[in-house]
Amino acid sequence: MKRSSLIAGSAALAVAGIATMGLATTASAAPVPGAYNGACGSGYGVVNSLPVSGKGTVYLTYSAKTGRNCVVTIRKAPGARVFVRAVLGPSDHSSAPVSDGGKYTTYAGPVYLAAKGRCVDWGGTIEKVSVGVTGSNCGRLAPGSAAHR
Repeated sequence: MKRSSLIAGSAALAVAGIATMGLATTASAAPVPGAYNGACGSGYGVVNSLPVSGKGTVYLTYSAKTGRNCVVTIRKAPGARVFVRAVLGPSDHSSAPVSDGGKYTTYAGPVYLAAKGRCVDWGGTIEKVSVGVTGSNCGRLAPGSAAHR
């Protein structure tokens, strides 16, 4: 590795608040198992999450630009295909929930719902373990809602 590349890489890590301790790597850090994987796309940020009993995590994300929520259920340890599901719906039941489920190796979803200023019901399943939340992330009703919507 050229010295200028090492210095530039160290500077970038220092700006990000990561100590290099004199070590240089050419590969990026491996993703954390079960961490949000960006599947909802650009502009979506995690606003809530639920653990699925050591099997993974369900993530609720939101895009202020589009006014849409998105849910993804991500396995902690990808591997053989198992049943994984992501579900998202309006709490007022004004439309049917949207879901994606099947035998997947890594994650289910993304599923989207236009929900600016509305409460949502969301959750997921990994194998036979299901979790969910009703009436959450209610945009206009939550104190400090600008940070979440």
